[in-house]
Amino acid sequence: MATKKAALACSVCGSRNYSKAVSDGQRKERLEVKKFCKYCKKHTLHRETK
Repeated sequence: MATKKAALACSVCGSRNYSKAVSDGQRKERLEVKKFCKYCKKHTLHRETK
């Protein structure tokens, strides 16, 4: 399977702080991870963007 990069954007301010390698398989929903946002200065939910 091929892997591609996905950007993780903060759900509060919208900045794209992280990138992650994801498989291009049978995923239906987007990746959601709680990570630290350096612009909000707190842990927020980051969602996968296109």
